[in-house]
Amino acid sequence: MRFSYNKLWKLLIDRGMNKQRLKEVSGISSASVAKLGKGANVHTDVLLKICMGLNCDVGDIMEIIEEDDY
Repeated sequence: MRFSYNKLWKLLIDRGMNKQRLKEVSGISSASVAKLGKGANVHTDVLLKICMGLNCDVGDIMEIIEEDDY
């Protein structure tokens, strides 16, 4: 099992936002955005900043998927 951030990318598209705007509203670094893009692990404080910046819940930006589904 692993985390998928596909929900985050869909949310950004739905809101007409790009990764640069995500960095601006949430205060996260380019390195954190790169990790999210690769599906790598990020600290919970990064997820919290994104949720606060986008005014959403953590379940709106990520989900747990089976390895075979990825």
